[in-house]
Amino acid sequence: MGGNEIKYIQQAFDANWIAPVGENIDRFEEDLETYLGYGYVTVLNSGTAAIHLGLILLGVQAGDEIICQSLTFAASANPILYLGAKPIFIDSEIKTWNICPVVLEEAIIDRIAKGKKPKAIIVVHLYGVPCQIELIRLIANKYKISILEDSAEALGSRYNGKACGTFGDVAVFSFNGSKVITTSGGGAIVTRTKELKEKALFLATQAKDKRPYYQHSEVGYNYRMSNISAGIGRGQMEVLDKHINLRRKMNQFYIDLFKDIPCVSVFKTDVENSFANCWLTTIIVDPDNNKGITNEVLRLALESENIESRQLWKPMHLQPIFEKYPYYGTNVSEDLFNNGLCIPSGSNLTDKDRERIVLAVNSIFKV
Repeated sequence: MGGNEIKYIQQAFDANWIAPVGENIDRFEEDLETYLGYGYVTVLNSGTAAIHLGLILLGVQAGDEIICQSLTFAASANPILYLGAKPIFIDSEIKTWNICPVVLEEAIIDRIAKGKKPKAIIVVHLYGVPCQIELIRLIANKYKISILEDSAEALGSRYNGKACGTFGDVAVFSFNGSKVITTSGGGAIVTRTKELKEKALFLATQAKDKRPYYQHSEVGYNYRMSNISAGIGRGQMEVLDKHINLRRKMNQFYIDLFKDIPCVSVFKTDVENSFANCWLTTIIVDPDNNKGITNEVLRLALESENIESRQLWKPMHLQPIFEKYPYYGTNVSEDLFNNGLCIPSGSNLTDKDRERIVLAVNSIFKV
């Protein structure tokens, strides 16, 4: 926390606006629009809700096919099923670990040949690393397919100087407790027009018709962010750039720590003009190293020192709930899952925490 969050929370209490309406919500949305330099923001109670509404705004209906990056968290794909649509999963490319443009186009061509052009593409900026969005946009435009840009992990990341969350036909962010900034739980949807923002707000507040009584002509949802949570968000926006700098310093800390351990590589994108917020620092452990240390051996060794780490997201096409759906690609995302590890990256880590990490790593690898 930056410190001013409590001030905005207190303002909500003083004004007696505790419900999902109030000044904090309006100001938080304005802060995000200013930071992005683009679009219209509607804050919601989760990033998952934002993806769900985003698909609705893009006209997705039951039976439609939706292309989705396989290496991601389940929240990217679950809303496809909410709508009765069908996910089509795409492998990653090694430069950014995000959706592979080559495989993406191959999949689109194949789905069209099978008589079903995809309705939308969900692209993800995994772990805060921008995907190759300009190439993906060219493909999407070529086949006239909309893009939902999942920037849940990428607030503050940029591509060619442009903020992530400004490239899609619709974009989303998440503010849950693990993200670069948090509102405790929360998310946002970014739209290109005021009309789409108004539609998102309408759907997020139970789709109430403009009547002097409660009338509903469409299915609505209880997805709006509370004025209390938005107050936390306002305070967090004041320290967003500080948090990003701290996360990036943690990434450099690990690059320095592992530079003399050849069987471990710290992931850093080599795509030109790409700026990552380093939400999570990730490593790859060479499974053929002569020390016999795998990512799981390393995870357990760190755990024994009370240092949490975790495997990368398990690809969606390998998940029991999604394994029956089409998948295009080879085994890039699977190999990353099998050999990768997320390591402590929080912006509140202390020098003492880092000392413990250094001692543990050096002990494990006998440095």
